[in-house]
Amino acid sequence: MSPLSGLGQATIWDVVVIGAGAAGSAAAFHLAQRGRSVILLDQALFPRTKPCGGGMAASVQRLFPFDLAPAVDAVIEQVRFTWCLEDPVIAPLPGDSPFWIVRRSVFDGYLMQQAQAAGALFHQGVRVVGASRDPGGVWHVAAVDADPTGQGPGPEQVFAARAVVVADGSASALASQLGLGPAKPRYASTVSVDVEGPVAEPHVARFEFGLVRHGFCWAFPRQGGFSIGVGTFIGREAADSDAVLSQVLPSLGFAATAGVRRVGQLRIWDGHHPLHGSGACEGAVAVGDAASLCDPFLAEGIRPSLLSGCRAAEALDPWLAGHAQALATYSAQMRADWGESMAWGKRIAQVFYRLPKVGYQLGVKRPTAPQRIAQILSGEMGYGDIAQRVIKRLLFQGGGR
Repeated sequence: MSPLSGLGQATIWDVVVIGAGAAGSAAAFHLAQRGRSVILLDQALFPRTKPCGGGMAASVQRLFPFDLAPAVDAVIEQVRFTWCLEDPVIAPLPGDSPFWIVRRSVFDGYLMQQAQAAGALFHQGVRVVGASRDPGGVWHVAAVDADPTGQGPGPEQVFAARAVVVADGSASALASQLGLGPAKPRYASTVSVDVEGPVAEPHVARFEFGLVRHGFCWAFPRQGGFSIGVGTFIGREAADSDAVLSQVLPSLGFAATAGVRRVGQLRIWDGHHPLHGSGACEGAVAVGDAASLCDPFLAEGIRPSLLSGCRAAEALDPWLAGHAQALATYSAQMRADWGESMAWGKRIAQVFYRLPKVGYQLGVKRPTAPQRIAQILSGEMGYGDIAQRVIKRLLFQGGGR
């Protein structure tokens, strides 16, 4: 049976959520839990893999009434920073379970199942091809079968709803079309690889700065192996990922050519922009990667995805009840909860990645740096708490080079 067959067009949902990743599933759960009728659409067939290191602050647990632990692969107790795989700095992470590693094939599916249990309807293998709002205030979301057979998509079907959550990831074209987030998103270039094998230090996450020009490499332990990635965060030149991985993989006990490389892009935070629609696009919000929320310095994406999904649901519920200004509070709340810190994170990244060796010596190796970095990774501190001191140190002690 087609994923779309049997879904009559007469139903008007409270909310259509486009994308069942971390952000979309979080929004669907919280809306359904509040009694809203929700349909969640995704073009993939679950469980599906997604290129992602999988690291996130354990503080996201407070956003949900259910336990996230069953979907957690590893608990990180220390972070190890290196320059060209040498000159290490070790940062013990504070508190209990401050940083988690998840596999997106497991974690996203777990969240989606929680949304279903709360009452959301989930349909997979469904590709959204457009969305528009009629003069009566009803959204019409057009979708076709995602066509896994290669025989061509099936007939188009339209889902009607009072509101739309755009959660279709970094490749989203819909967010910009609806005036959500930046009109021209900024991207970081990434290459990721998963490798299977023994993990000598299962509670240590690694960040390598010296091998990647304008970026860094990460290696996160998980059950039965590592999630490894190479990211370039400023400029348009992609890193020579094969050269980087040929050094990093042997340092972890793997062959230089181990694993399958996956090329991707991260849609990183690049300024304060409305995440809710207005005028003809009223009732639409963007969340997660589609909203360009990824940390521009350390590439954290799961925490802002979950945070935005939850905040969007908190705003949509009163908006659906007739409070016309409620969606503006979503953009304002995300600016306060995430954007203000990321504005400083962007400034740090622009200086650090242009002067990476100076940044490592003056920013990472200082006596207080490990504790500060650990607090940022655990969600206890934002970039604004350290940014002015760090930027001045890099610019003036680094000679402004």
